[in-house]
Amino acid sequence: MNQHSPAEQAAREPEGYETLSVSVDGDGIALLTLDRPDALNAFDLTMARELLRFFTVDAHDDGIRAVVVTGAGRAFCAGMDLSGEGNVFGLDESLRPTPEEFYAHFDEPPYEDGIRDTGGKVTLAIHALPKPVIAAINGAAVGIGVTMTLAMDARLASTKARIGFVFGRLGVVPEATSTWFLPRLVGLAQALDWVYSADIFDGAEALRGGLVRSVHEPDDLVEAALDLARSWVVGRSPVALALARQMLRRNSAASHPLDAHLSDSLAMFYTSIGDGKEGVAAFLEKRPAQFEGRASDLPRIYPGE
Repeated sequence: MNQHSPAEQAAREPEGYETLSVSVDGDGIALLTLDRPDALNAFDLTMARELLRFFTVDAHDDGIRAVVVTGAGRAFCAGMDLSGEGNVFGLDESLRPTPEEFYAHFDEPPYEDGIRDTGGKVTLAIHALPKPVIAAINGAAVGIGVTMTLAMDARLASTKARIGFVFGRLGVVPEATSTWFLPRLVGLAQALDWVYSADIFDGAEALRGGLVRSVHEPDDLVEAALDLARSWVVGRSPVALALARQMLRRNSAASHPLDAHLSDSLAMFYTSIGDGKEGVAAFLEKRPAQFEGRASDLPRIYPGE
């Protein structure tokens, strides 16, 4: 792995967004704000494209160590913007793919843009990012407004948060890969109850159901999320964190513990000859570690990747 000093890893704040705003602090914590407050930060196709750009390109800058996502104004994200013309989800209604056709060619035209769920592309990008992502749910988070957070590593909610898996009321299904994430986070029974009822619930119920980590007063929410992010990444090896995130997410669904053993053996080997040397030396010398590994330069620990 290439070695780079902290100075070489300083983040550049991404620019050129219409629906998002981004700032990065001195600890490398990016605050990503959904920024359509007049529309309650409703998710439209422009926001989908910009979130995809952020999580596939900009957030991979080595100067960004973690990401906190919140909403401007009084909402986090009030769901899909239903005011657009034509198919509001941006899908091509002329297509009638069979499952066999779609599964075989999902990443090719016309299915890539005409059939694939836009929110799902975003959550897959969040899932693939080798860094912690935390949602600070400051207000309404319904539909895609909540399902986009399920691929994140933690969710904190305001006392003013209002959350709902409201798809049944609109005649559509849970999207954004939520049928994979939600049962794993809260259990199948709770997931079914929230999806079947399609009700709006508050942060306290989200906490009881295991969806959020904690509930905060509105003025304290974002700072609590930023503090949590700092506690996870400051003084930690970006490589070790990225590999641990990858292994926990992937190995928890493996069919046998041997799969975990093989991947963590490779991960342990490569970290032991990289940042692990500095970590052990710092421990023995009773000083803070100065890790130089980069999350953008990880060893391969799974075949075929």
